[in-house]
Amino acid sequence: MATDTEPVDQVIRLFAEESRVRAFAAVALGAGTPAAVARTAGLSARETAVALHRLGEQGVVVEEADGALKVSYGLFKEYARRARAEEAPGPEEPVLRTFVRGGRLVRLPAQWSRKKRVLEHIAEQSFEPGVEYPERVVDEKLRAWCEDSDDIDHVTLRRYLVDLHHLRRSEGIYRRPTAVETTGQPSYG
Repeated sequence: MATDTEPVDQVIRLFAEESRVRAFAAVALGAGTPAAVARTAGLSARETAVALHRLGEQGVVVEEADGALKVSYGLFKEYARRARAEEAPGPEEPVLRTFVRGGRLVRLPAQWSRKKRVLEHIAEQSFEPGVEYPERVVDEKLRAWCEDSDDIDHVTLRRYLVDLHHLRRSEGIYRRPTAVETTGQPSYG
């Protein structure tokens, strides 16, 4: 099953080879023919041909109607647009960007509404609704959130999640409630 990030991952792998990077850079700097690319990049004719073939397969270098090689800037813009769309902030996203970085909790907000939003986010990202987790698994998941935090530990975080009903606890087993349990209404979507 292909993911949305698969084309970007392919491009990243494409640039893992030095000859392709050099050929790409030559095209970006204006070398419009394979011979000009070879001269500018300092590559042999064969290295240039192989590199341009791979760059063309991935669509990052295209040949225009007049035969000139060009960088497909539109492709990169499309990948950037997709990435922005996937990361599109919701109305509360600035709160998350302030207090959560790289999947880690920097600190808990002092303002209660912000604190609740950050805790809700942690619960959503860490636990599937309706799945039962033993306490040690909950602790492991929450420790990961607390690695970069100076003011909170996983036990405090766990207590907040239980107190706010983001997690339910029974005999050492934790479970994130489903939408029906939380609201009494099924969630569609």
